[in-house]
Amino acid sequence: MESLVSEELSCHTHQVTVPRELMDRPRGEAFPCCQLSVKILEARNLFQTDLLSEADPYVVLKLPTASGTTFKTKIVSNSNHPIWNETFSFRIQKQVKNILELKVYDADLATEDDALFTVFFDTIEVSPGKPIQKTFSLNPQGQEELDVEFQVAEISDSPENLITNNVLVSRELSCLTVQVDKTGSTAAVTDEDELELTLKGSCEDTQISALGSGMADSFLFHYITAQETEMRGCLKRLAAGGESESSPAENLTVPLRYLPRGEEVAVTVPAPDATALKLKLRANSCSEKLAVRLGFGLCDEEQTFLKKRKQVVAKALKRVLRLARELQEDEVPVIGVMAIGGGARAMTSLYGHLSALKKLDLLDCVTYISGTSGSTWTLASLYADPEWSQQDLEKPIHHAREHMTKSKLGAFSLGRMKGYQQELRQRAREGRPPSFVDLWALVLEFLLHGKVTEQKLSEQRASLEQGQNPLPLYLGLNVKENNLGTLDFKEWVEFSPYEIGFLKYGAFIPSELFGSEFFMGRLMKKLPESRICFLEGLWSNIFSVNLMDAWYDLTSSEETWKQHIRDKTRNIEKEPPGSRRTSWIEMSWLQPKTALTQALRGLLTGRPLHHQCHNFLRGLHLHQDYCGQRNFRIWGDRQLDSDPSQLTTLQPQLCLVDAAYFINTSCPLLLRAGRSPDLILSFGYSLNSPFETLEQMETYCRGQGIPFPRVELSQEERLQPRECHVFSDPDCPEAPTVLHFPLVNLSFREHSAPGVKRSPEELERGHVDLTGFLSPYSLANVTYSGDDFDRLLCLSAYNVQNNQGEILRALRTALKHRKQRQP
Repeated sequence: MESLVSEELSCHTHQVTVPRELMDRPRGEAFPCCQLSVKILEARNLFQTDLLSEADPYVVLKLPTASGTTFKTKIVSNSNHPIWNETFSFRIQKQVKNILELKVYDADLATEDDALFTVFFDTIEVSPGKPIQKTFSLNPQGQEELDVEFQVAEISDSPENLITNNVLVSRELSCLTVQVDKTGSTAAVTDEDELELTLKGSCEDTQISALGSGMADSFLFHYITAQETEMRGCLKRLAAGGESESSPAENLTVPLRYLPRGEEVAVTVPAPDATALKLKLRANSCSEKLAVRLGFGLCDEEQTFLKKRKQVVAKALKRVLRLARELQEDEVPVIGVMAIGGGARAMTSLYGHLSALKKLDLLDCVTYISGTSGSTWTLASLYADPEWSQQDLEKPIHHAREHMTKSKLGAFSLGRMKGYQQELRQRAREGRPPSFVDLWALVLEFLLHGKVTEQKLSEQRASLEQGQNPLPLYLGLNVKENNLGTLDFKEWVEFSPYEIGFLKYGAFIPSELFGSEFFMGRLMKKLPESRICFLEGLWSNIFSVNLMDAWYDLTSSEETWKQHIRDKTRNIEKEPPGSRRTSWIEMSWLQPKTALTQALRGLLTGRPLHHQCHNFLRGLHLHQDYCGQRNFRIWGDRQLDSDPSQLTTLQPQLCLVDAAYFINTSCPLLLRAGRSPDLILSFGYSLNSPFETLEQMETYCRGQGIPFPRVELSQEERLQPRECHVFSDPDCPEAPTVLHFPLVNLSFREHSAPGVKRSPEELERGHVDLTGFLSPYSLANVTYSGDDFDRLLCLSAYNVQNNQGEILRALRTALKHRKQRQP
């Protein structure tokens, strides 16, 4: 017997041209399809849901990778031991993961049918020409059983061309054009009539158009060529209540596998009174070129950047280390800056760290800068200037200081609120459901810049054209909707000026296409690229809980929900209940009946803590051996990863959140295959747990088999962290050296610059309040006094400058480390 029950499981589209040249794809290899026969034999010992009679069971069969159609056996009345002996057929592709779902129901005339149990079967177990019979049980101790017979036969005709990275599979697509022939139709239609066309398993699924003078003339469906599917059509008329009801005439059913390629076929949709609506169908092959790049390596653009950046790094290392000769390309070490989150504190401190690296002539030694949450605010602002690292950082720091120290009330003026409303409505019209994260993004934009900025992520490529700046990398998480507490499921998502994609799946799209609609790796509908403020809101949406907290205090009585979102920020900062300082967000601007509340009430419905957008993995299938691929296993770190029905390819939308919901780090981006850093400068911004993030990352890497140094600390170091800590692992040559700079105030108290002691009058300037929740730098605070901003900035810069010697020694070690890696 086998128990395969999982407790976890119980618009009109038009053709779009990909806007920029993508990497050439090799033609996929051709594989034959197979015919899977499933014979439902019988069930035994079914649970009796009715008090006065036995079950009235039937079985529903569903195989998403084979057809959008759901099959169903007959109902066997009043029997706990039903016998069906019914056979169903699916056309499958053996190269993809085919998981058949079988659900046993008890039919009920009065109420919804009861689901008795569900089983899942991996069809890879069935070899061609070798029928097998399986007996499934509810659980190892359960009495309910289901007998099923399986058989697979190869189909020799029409092999299918597949493109795959051995984790995801893109299959051949066909396009079905449906043209309404008004002149050839005999049906008398009115404006109350609607034409409904359904093609299950297609990108569009169902399309409905009102008939009459304003009706659409044509429809387009995208579907998998090899699937045995059919288009259904029917006429509907609006009833008195405004809902549609089917006409008494029969529906149209067209099996698509019999349509000749490229030829027009006329069909009719039956209408009342022996009339008909005439349609013209034409099926054609879609382009094989993908808009989703399937591959775990670095994209061509990044590899081109690396060649140019290595020249800059080589010259910088020769200067600062006083090398006797020029470094060859393969001798240049990869050095990354890794910044964690922490709101305005992280933003301000990162400005200080980068300005110090610039003053020490070390910024040109850096190849990558990664950030998450608040540190992304710094990077997004800096990369608006294509030459930012080649000049003094005084101007961007002055800009940040100006807006950090100003009053925030302007963000909630009537004019500004109307602007928020207009932009959210425009995004809704484009097909982007507005959320609190989008509102937070617009508020954040004004807080950081005081105006609307038109910068986009893809425009940061100008900062990389000559290798003049490090490559910025931004980290987010994809999670299950409304399941943020336990994070039983999470996936790292990388954002760069070149690409956005999943480390686990090896699937990436050009950054300007993020938010557009995709199916089976093809671009279906291009949406305008969002301004970068919406990405900043996504990357730091853990701070939007303050905004939601205030909103739901006024519009919801759900105490459990309000407590839930309050706990989110406490968990990040380890804040005890009741100690949270009143923040700028909890002000009278959001009181009932104010203009903002009234303007946004109709837009902001639901209670999302996440950013939703179209899923660019939608429709792609999983390779039959995806779990066995090393690249998937490295980043697939949850039990749900072994269950294809739980993975992202089946979701219509992505559910994106701040990476700090899991680990407050951006380190995974640097550890991706192909980047192989020799040295990581780790900047931490925690007020009370200076090593927690680094230790969490070490534990994660150990569990996933990712090379990372051991974070070993003495009790003294934990109680009194130094300005700089060095972590390395001589026994693991693949692991980078990590220089970690916690946010501490040690020698800065008595020194205004390295080696320069403060005078008695200057000692007060050395006091920086980092004492936790009463600190002016607490997580919820986004308004600093000018003095507080300057002190945190100077402290961060000083800690880097005071450890110049340690950094130079680490650079020399990195040179040796790179040499050891050479083949």
